[in-house]
Amino acid sequence: MTEERPVLVATEADDVTADMVITELNRRSVPVVRFNPSDIGAGLTVSARFGTCPAPVAGQVRTPSRTTDLAHVRAVYWRRPIWPTFQNLSDNDARFAAAQVRYGLGGTLYALDGPLWVNHPLRNAAADYKPAQLAVAQRLGLTVPPTLVTNDPGEAREFITAHGQVVYKTLRWTPYERDGVPVTGWAEPVTAAEIDDSVCVAPHLFQARVDKVADVRVLVVSRHVFAVRIDSGLLDWRKDYSALSYAVVDLPDRVNKALLAYLDHFGLVSGSFDLALDQAGDYWWLELNPNGQWGWLEEETGLEMSAAFADLLKQGETL
Repeated sequence: MTEERPVLVATEADDVTADMVITELNRRSVPVVRFNPSDIGAGLTVSARFGTCPAPVAGQVRTPSRTTDLAHVRAVYWRRPIWPTFQNLSDNDARFAAAQVRYGLGGTLYALDGPLWVNHPLRNAAADYKPAQLAVAQRLGLTVPPTLVTNDPGEAREFITAHGQVVYKTLRWTPYERDGVPVTGWAEPVTAAEIDDSVCVAPHLFQARVDKVADVRVLVVSRHVFAVRIDSGLLDWRKDYSALSYAVVDLPDRVNKALLAYLDHFGLVSGSFDLALDQAGDYWWLELNPNGQWGWLEEETGLEMSAAFADLLKQGETL
């Protein structure tokens, strides 16, 4: 029976957002199998056969409390899984074992052609390159701030001088520590005088600052669009959540259509978009996080985001 087919939820141990979706799935009597790849060998087991039966993939994923037939998976919610690092092994053995997990467990799950993925990790990865995001956004008619990606200090200085107020953004969030203290890459103002030859080491992203009055976080789940205006007065609102206020808004129809087309372009069924709203009421593209956080927005606004995810996952491959 379709109603007995489980949803796989791949995520880390402490994930409040996943908990919210699982609660909604439980209310719909949809079985859930939650696992974290880092638990492989200590509570997580995968066994898959290829070329030995009519189905292209046959096998099971087992956790301490559940056993799942891979042929009967309804949907996969790929939330925030953590891959194992095998710190108890030597460096060479750890690298080897980690690769086997990614390409063994990951490859087995990727081989499944029945379930709906929210989102498939390979599609998440393709959509996670900011230069590609900027180009696709412009092609779809969204307003993109002037942006330069370069490791040429001279080009960077010229760009900053030409545009005046410019911010530096990381091209990819990466765990980073300085003197043992975790450091987060916020959007920060940058001047031409600050540019030195260290820029040569790697490409940097410089972007003309939008004269914004507010930020807008947009969560799209299938064809449902949830838009929340975030007022803060901050260049990067993530710096201080206590300074934020929220309001549910409706986006212009053309922006809605462009965001849906954006997800379609990358083969995604969900994504979290960041836009900036200027004084004229125009929306500026900032970025997409294919698997962004949204749980706190539901708590602040009452929007039924987790219910939308649960409905999507319950439908599974029937979409």
